Amino acid sequence: MFTGIVTDIGRVAALEARAGGARLAVNCAYDRATIAIGASIACAGVCVTVVAAGPANGGSRFEADLSAETLAVTTLGRLAVGDRLNLERALRVGDELAGHIVQGHVDGVAEIVAREADGDSLRYTVRAPDAFARYIAPKGSLALDGASLTVNEVAGCEFTVNIVPHTRAVTTWGARAAGDRVNLEVDLVARYLARLNDMAGA
Repeated sequence: MFTGIVTDIGRVAALEARAGGARLAVNCAYDRATIAIGASIACAGVCVTVVAAGPANGGSRFEADLSAETLAVTTLGRLAVGDRLNLERALRVGDELAGHIVQGHVDGVAEIVAREADGDSLRYTVRAPDAFARYIAPKGSLALDGASLTVNEVAGCEFTVNIVPHTRAVTTWGARAAGDRVNLEVDLVARYLARLNDMAGA
């Protein structure tokens, strides 16, 4: 489980196709001594399991296996060596819940359709897949590429979010542009409320 508060920006060291999936290697600034085999790390919002770890370029490197399902419903299969991605370590008991509850279970891939300056911030208009638009509400929370964000406005399948200067500095969002595709995880509570509503109306 995560909070959507990005704690490092990693770089893809390798992405190797394997039978039924792929092996992803990421260089990061996390202390190697704290990266246990079997640990969960969110990579661009996708929860992966560490299968190998070691030192790399003054920092650390970890590897994770990606299933065919992960490659099909997220952006990880489109990564290239050198690409930057938001990282977050798993939440520990007693940690500050500064964002919102994020599982790292990506629902689908959304597309950025516009970016514009809004004072010191950036305002992005994002188009969600049709099947998940119903879970997105004004002032609600969602995770995009692993960053916990607040929804401003919603119009059909499109919604807007603001990226403040701090978020631009500590995540990959400062480099995002129209046409980019990002991993979307809708709010856990919204998903279950919609499910209960569907069952009540059945």
